[in-house]
Amino acid sequence: MYEPTHLRTFLAVAQTLSFTRAADRLGLRQSTVSQHVRRLEGATGRPLFTRDTHRVALTEDGEAMLGFTRSILQAHERAAAFFGGTRLRGRLRFGASEDFVTTRLPEILESFRREHPEVDLELTVELSGTLQARLAAGRLDLILAKRRGAESEGRLVWEDTLIWIGAPGLRLDPERPVPLILYPPPGITRARALEALEAQGRAWRIACTSSSLSANVAAARAGLGVMAHTRGLVPPGLVPVPARAGLPELGDVGFVLRGGAVQEAADALAEAILAGGDRLHRPG
Repeated sequence: MYEPTHLRTFLAVAQTLSFTRAADRLGLRQSTVSQHVRRLEGATGRPLFTRDTHRVALTEDGEAMLGFTRSILQAHERAAAFFGGTRLRGRLRFGASEDFVTTRLPEILESFRREHPEVDLELTVELSGTLQARLAAGRLDLILAKRRGAESEGRLVWEDTLIWIGAPGLRLDPERPVPLILYPPPGITRARALEALEAQGRAWRIACTSSSLSANVAAARAGLGVMAHTRGLVPPGLVPVPARAGLPELGDVGFVLRGGAVQEAADALAEAILAGGDRLHRPG
């Protein structure tokens, strides 16, 4: 009843909330993406998206279809692997950005390991810039990391807005330098925060530097300062800094999958992450 190709297209649109970005991810024309969605909506008899010239959003039926889509595609992949007689083997070196430490990525990795027990999965958690360098050096096979603003490489998992976050009730004195909690270089959010403050002409000072997300979150909860973070991944106990603080906008950031040499295990894990990508920044 539901064509897997149409479901994969629906999933890409649901995760990126953009027909254009979904087309880029899938290597399709935007008209083809629209056609796939229309056919799936025809099969369900329900509208799955609301859309205008500026915004794409899931309807209530679209949210429900999102859960069904993951289950259907996972079952389809398991059946294809079983009847195709292929079993993935070998070593897979996967790197994930610090941003995903507290998300549901472990559930996706656990499911992958259960379905591919003969793959030796090695996980590295690091800053996005470090992961990109290790991938380029051939020390990782696949990474899930932030993409710098000017870059176009990688398969987009989703795009979000960078915001300033801090402890509830934190007050910033406009007459004093902004206290910053930063990752060390080559942290992408570090660079974005400093560039934005410099462009605004706002003075700043470093209150805490750590490559550990947990350490930076602890510093922020203690009220030491503010940090740049993805809107959809705000850690518990922290809140967006109010607009009245006058901090500059930080723009959008994309989270992408990038791989090195072609490898079946890396491709399979990439597909599993893309299938469950919305679970990385949606509650529940």
